[in-house]
Amino acid sequence: MFVRRQADAVTSQAQTTRVPQADRTRAMRARLLEATVELLVERGFAGTSTTLVSERAGVSRGAQLHHFPTKNDLVVAAVEHLTELRGAELADAVAQLPTGKRRTRAVVEMLGDHFASPVFTAALELWVAARTDAALLAAVSPLEQRVGRETHRLTVTALGADESRPGVRELVQATLDLVRGLGLAATITDDSARRRRILREWADVLDKELAGTPR
Repeated sequence: MFVRRQADAVTSQAQTTRVPQADRTRAMRARLLEATVELLVERGFAGTSTTLVSERAGVSRGAQLHHFPTKNDLVVAAVEHLTELRGAELADAVAQLPTGKRRTRAVVEMLGDHFASPVFTAALELWVAARTDAALLAAVSPLEQRVGRETHRLTVTALGADESRPGVRELVQATLDLVRGLGLAATITDDSARRRRILREWADVLDKELAGTPR
């Protein structure tokens, strides 16, 4: 009976510690992924190493290698993490948009800010690296397609655009191409003032076109 009680006690202790251990594991992985994104922004893909990631995350090298044995394993997981992060940030920004006649300008400025954010910079580093890395491309491509579809959907919703009308889908896509290009330019130099001017003009164009008013 005493042995059984001891065994039950050990089992009970294992059960009570199992959940905290799982929480610690999730927290450790999250720190590693956040550190990877930060380093991609600061140092680029080439300058991001597993050693630097473990140091930034405050995780032992052995623990990091246990979860992500190679740099590609770590970066692929970071791609998935980044996809979720970009989607959540964009959805939150859309939810905070004002209503009224300045709505269109608010939408395009929000998109401009999103594509000039550190999260976009990290994604851009992965795009460039994936161009010549087949394994990374295989991971990045489907996730980027998913991000593209969701971003397009959120933009249509935010603008109240009717894509059944000829040319409206192309206008939405042109908007996304514009803010993506401006975001790329922002990685080289701070051109926020020029970006604002361009986006204000584009918002006026969108208002006229989406309302069906001829130029």
